[in-house]
Amino acid sequence: MSQKQRQANRPVTDGKIPRPVRVRLQVKNYYEVRPYPPDGQNREWWQRLKNALGIASSDFVYCSLMQLIAAAKLPGGRISEMAVSSSLAFIETAKHRDEIESALLIQMACTHTAAMRVLATFDEGHGCQRNALRASAASRLLRAYATQVETLRRLKNGGSQIVRVEHVHVNEGGQALIGNVSKDGSGGESEAKITDGPEL
Repeated sequence: MSQKQRQANRPVTDGKIPRPVRVRLQVKNYYEVRPYPPDGQNREWWQRLKNALGIASSDFVYCSLMQLIAAAKLPGGRISEMAVSSSLAFIETAKHRDEIESALLIQMACTHTAAMRVLATFDEGHGCQRNALRASAASRLLRAYATQVETLRRLKNGGSQIVRVEHVHVNEGGQALIGNVSKDGSGGESEAKITDGPEL
């Protein structure tokens, strides 16, 4: 690998924003794929993978990487090196805080890749029945992804909800209109409770 290529694969681009970790793939056959570092720096690359996935276990990192590779097959059965690196970038830049969030992000990356893969097969034709099956599969994958997004949001926010409490102050002799006010079909306003100031 040339010096220019090594510099392009360094973790830091301008001293501020780290370059997402990437992966190169050696495809031996349909079932066997070997991941390896783009710049040949195996130890540094492996540590960056651990940091990106938020896991100290090398076994977990390897299994997660192979799962991302399995999910990254393009229509036609080819494995996309770019899709694997994109999934790693998605996981790394999501800034997970612990192993649970990391595992969820790995699932989200695989679900998203699988959904896009199914959607990409619609232009292949093969009849309405097969397209209906693809549409059903894509719909389920997209719903699963939406559920994963909501789960991640709750994990990051601690399951809390924001409740806004507003106080209405009415001076002596005034009135307050409490409730939603909207126009009905006749041009009038819907009913709302009118309360004298002293009763608030």
